Amino acid sequence: MSKKTAPKKKSTRHFSAQIVDGVERAPSRSMLRAVGFKDEDFRKPQIGIASTWSMVTPCNMHINKLADEAAAGTDTAKGKAVIFNTITISDGISMGTEGMKYSLVSREVIADSIETVVACEGFDGVVAIGGCDKNMPGCLIALARLNRPSVFVYGGTIRPGCHNDNNVDIVSVFEAVGAQARRQINLKELKQIECESIPGPGSCGGMYTANTMASAIEALGMSLPGSSAQEAVSTAKLKDCSGAGAAVMQLLKKDIRPKDIMTRKAFLNAITVVMALGGSTNAVLHLLAMAHATGVKLTLDDFTRVGRKTPLLADLRPSGKYMMSELIKIGGIQPLMKMLLDAGLLHGDCLTVTGKTLKQNLANVKPYPKRQKIVKPLDKPIKKDGHLVVLYGNLAPAGAVAKISGKEGLAFTGKARVFASEEEALKRILDGTVKKGDVIVIRYEGPKGGPGMREMLAPTSAVMGKGLGKDVALITDGRFSGGSHGFVVGHITPEAATGGPLAIVKNGDEITIDAVKRELNLNISKTEMQKRKAKWKAPRLRYTRGVLAKYANQVSSASEGAVTDKDL
Repeated sequence: MSKKTAPKKKSTRHFSAQIVDGVERAPSRSMLRAVGFKDEDFRKPQIGIASTWSMVTPCNMHINKLADEAAAGTDTAKGKAVIFNTITISDGISMGTEGMKYSLVSREVIADSIETVVACEGFDGVVAIGGCDKNMPGCLIALARLNRPSVFVYGGTIRPGCHNDNNVDIVSVFEAVGAQARRQINLKELKQIECESIPGPGSCGGMYTANTMASAIEALGMSLPGSSAQEAVSTAKLKDCSGAGAAVMQLLKKDIRPKDIMTRKAFLNAITVVMALGGSTNAVLHLLAMAHATGVKLTLDDFTRVGRKTPLLADLRPSGKYMMSELIKIGGIQPLMKMLLDAGLLHGDCLTVTGKTLKQNLANVKPYPKRQKIVKPLDKPIKKDGHLVVLYGNLAPAGAVAKISGKEGLAFTGKARVFASEEEALKRILDGTVKKGDVIVIRYEGPKGGPGMREMLAPTSAVMGKGLGKDVALITDGRFSGGSHGFVVGHITPEAATGGPLAIVKNGDEITIDAVKRELNLNISKTEMQKRKAKWKAPRLRYTRGVLAKYANQVSSASEGAVTDKDL
């Protein structure tokens, strides 16, 4: 091809050039010199390093060091890294309090803040580093909106604590509260578990929401191979960060952007891996929101379609036995993904941040050790299909999400025990009001009604701690922590605050949850339902100013990902 007809090479400084090139941009350059820029730096692509560092939570307390490593990797690859921060909150600390209403809201704040800084400052690419649950989807939503060459880095999982020679984590503490209420342990042992369960930095140690989303993002192709299965404090995690800094520079040169990677097929891959791992119900909410930001059509029914053909293979907490640190020792999720690919359950042609396809990334991955017990073979699964079951019925006309590992059974019918808040339900579980055979109904905890769609980890852990895990069910228009297990159904839509059927349930009503038929039903007549709906009145808004008021006004249904820009 002659020079005349050769295509013009795309600039790797498309955005930063607008900020720093030319005589008229001297004031901008002057400002940047104060933060360490030299003459040569103005000729380099600028890469924003979005750090979620904070001393608010152990999940993120080390991320400043990881950001430094990512910046060094970028600078070595001849880019100019600029580190900036965004917020994080701690689910584990705020769980069961009014403060937890800000948790899901923080996903939107994180996404908005990363988008705002990157777009304002003219960064040509981004490395985003997330630790706690909402950091990860928040980062990915921003990267999708910006659509500039980007890599996500997971901050890594925590090492397990130890109590009486057993591995413990934050969920162990929540369940110990229930055990103490049952007089199974005393206050002294509760204090010991409290002190021993969180030994240092990193995200919660089971296949809870953080590890679920990290795995989903790796399967999606937006992080480097292995990123999801590394301890927070490890050489591997430091290498992952420096590698991400170098990788974003290669993406910039090849002009590979998030929307080239985050395709519908890639999202189906992510769902498949979440199902095989026994991941958190929050993955449904977050993947729907990430797809919305990308412009990919994804619905609740896609989770059903994928779940019907994807077996549950990993025996990981909370429903299973093992911790993420133990999965790391046998190879992480890469051998699992290779198994799924070879079985035709993953789309191998999806592009990833390595610049290669998923199939190419997995080509040389070795299988798990023969004697490991954590990941079952495809022909001997824990459950033959997915554990995340989307239910419909007269209580959930627009859908609900159940977490059914198979250990809880596949159906439950019981009498409604109705509560208008998480706090009220927790008190009555701990004081013995909730009995065997009850269906605990917690309503007005949805995205609008809460507002903020709190996670019901305190009530579900209290149920387990009280020894009622197989004897009661819990349904809510709120959501669940990845640490929740038992017979639980969340994300019920339409939510109670908007007049959904959950709002008209009364104490003593019979409710049936059927995971085989995929139904959630209130066993009363249509006539009675209509009478109750006619009498229902919307509750007063709980917040009229500030972040929660804005969120309640803008947020969409949980069945649509609880996004805040759906109709803009």
